[in-house]
Amino acid sequence: MPSFLAVDVGSGIFSLRRAVRADLPRILQLLADDQLGAARENVDDLEPYERAFEAIDADPAHILIVGELGGQVVATFQLSYLPGLSRGGSWRAQIEAVRVAEALRGRGAGALMIGWAVDQARQRGCTLVQLTTDKSRVGAHRFYERLGFEASHEGMKLTL
Repeated sequence: MPSFLAVDVGSGIFSLRRAVRADLPRILQLLADDQLGAARENVDDLEPYERAFEAIDADPAHILIVGELGGQVVATFQLSYLPGLSRGGSWRAQIEAVRVAEALRGRGAGALMIGWAVDQARQRGCTLVQLTTDKSRVGAHRFYERLGFEASHEGMKLTL
């Protein structure tokens, strides 16, 4: 599988590539590897995750990315492209489910991932990149602000 990016992060080469089905168990471990994710994710039942993976993988408006270091998946995120009528009919990019293995945090992998996603959004003609992060993830808020993101909106969700 070809890499989209390969950068030395001090402890080896960190690379990004499109996720494949075989990456799913490790992606789920990353999603469940914190207090919020552990309560949300049921990694014992892979079927709904497999269906979601297939839908993401089949739709050219979405791409699921993994980051590798030393041949191991250590990070992940999803990038989606959304058309809209607002802002003059412009496209926006949505970054979702950003996770970096705890041992790799603070070494620049997250910034590399977000930078790559922003570059992809520009190349695709998007005028805005957006993401959400849980209110309790104060460290994540600081991280995204350092990368130029602004907390410009109050997000709301309705669990179904």
